[in-house]
Amino acid sequence: MRTLIDLTNWNRKEHFEFFGGFDEPFFGITTTVDFTIGYQKIKDFGYPYFLYYLHKSLQAANAIEAFKYRIEGKEVFLYDKIHASPTIGREDHTFGFSFMEFNADFEVFKTEAEKEIKEVKNTSGLRHTANAKRIDTIHYSSIPWYNFTGLTHARHFQFKDSVPKISFGKYNKENGKLNLPIAINVHHGLVDGYHVGLYLEEFQRLLNE
Repeated sequence: MRTLIDLTNWNRKEHFEFFGGFDEPFFGITTTVDFTIGYQKIKDFGYPYFLYYLHKSLQAANAIEAFKYRIEGKEVFLYDKIHASPTIGREDHTFGFSFMEFNADFEVFKTEAEKEIKEVKNTSGLRHTANAKRIDTIHYSSIPWYNFTGLTHARHFQFKDSVPKISFGKYNKENGKLNLPIAINVHHGLVDGYHVGLYLEEFQRLLNE
């Protein structure tokens, strides 16, 4: 389900029109979240490492309205629910796109996501399916081989994109604390630094639950 935003009375009308005219309307930040408690939960309960923090991230994004705005043509819609479209690596070192429907219940989300991961791993190519191309998603990627302090994305500027992109790196341990790198790229016509801050606060809260 989605709701059409009345641009005339929207308090972001000028922001949307201003940044919407940019060749590159996205901005990005790179930071870390404290993964100490979250990682301990993964070990205690045997949760899948990637799916655990992916679910918490998606749960946080669904709690922040700005992360659920999407541009379609010249209109903006607010989606009731946002899902995940993460890249999944294969043993031959290629990757494929996937679609994972959000469910607040982690066990339900995990069960369905594991089916999708298995399907991607048993196929070849990008697997750029209709579901993977849905705009009511967040484009996720994980770079578990190294820590990073910056990240850019391949972009096709002629394609008017408004889907947020969130990437995770390899955690590092410092002074007894596990830091998980995260890069967030969002359309500035829809999202400001304030909203990214709200997302990070909620993501951290959920990891610490």
